[in-house]
Amino acid sequence: MVQTDAGAGDGAGTAVPADDAERAPWGVVLATLSEKGPVRDENEDYCGHERRGPSELVLVIADGVSGYRGGETASQMAVDVTLRAFRELEATAKLDTRLARAAQQANIEIHDLALTVDELRGMATTLTAIAIVDGKLVAAHVGDSRLYLVRKGKAVQLTKDHRSGQATLTRSVGRELIAAIDRLSRPLEQDDVLVLCTDGVHGVVSDEALGRLAAEPDPARVCRALVDAALAGNSTDNVTVAVVRVVGPVPERPRPLGMTERLRRLVKRT
Repeated sequence: MVQTDAGAGDGAGTAVPADDAERAPWGVVLATLSEKGPVRDENEDYCGHERRGPSELVLVIADGVSGYRGGETASQMAVDVTLRAFRELEATAKLDTRLARAAQQANIEIHDLALTVDELRGMATTLTAIAIVDGKLVAAHVGDSRLYLVRKGKAVQLTKDHRSGQATLTRSVGRELIAAIDRLSRPLEQDDVLVLCTDGVHGVVSDEALGRLAAEPDPARVCRALVDAALAGNSTDNVTVAVVRVVGPVPERPRPLGMTERLRRLVKRT
């Protein structure tokens, strides 16, 4: 497996391989890459993940809102708190509800800190989080970072950009006490590729180019190619990408019982 260290928001610019010892009939492989780019003085993007075994993953990407003090703090908190809260909420709710609650917890803690520390007043961030368990993808999303599904070479944007025009965010994490969080869920298939990226990437790299570059089997090389494409396109923002590839056949999920079968089982129990 390929994966990166837990935080990719330091602008180091390398996708770090991890333990490759685990093998399974199916699973997900991961890489992330973040660079501050040639224009910005600091990297206000941040990315982190946690995983259990080869086929379960939680991944979060965030982009601190430029023009506000504390953008870098907000993005790192968004990632760290979401991962922590998701872990603490284990088995307390459905997967999509659990992820949305974790993102909401990050919103509350960022908002509270901004009210407490004058230097951080007004700080906010985007947040796009995914969880993959048993071959199912769920996501929680606020802002204009993006989640793409690349299937059979075609990139489809799964998230909606919460912004007015080209620049103004209409939703963010931390600005209000309660954030309006989009949710989505869908089953995954073998060879699906998920791409999470900040607007420093998708604002420059077209969906068509993203889908083409994601055809490379190695997620680390996809990250490098997408960041290089953004920089070659004169991106003026931080550039951050996370790439997840589904390998091996995804186990079939049990189909919901029909009404007849539910009644039959109910009668049998009585």
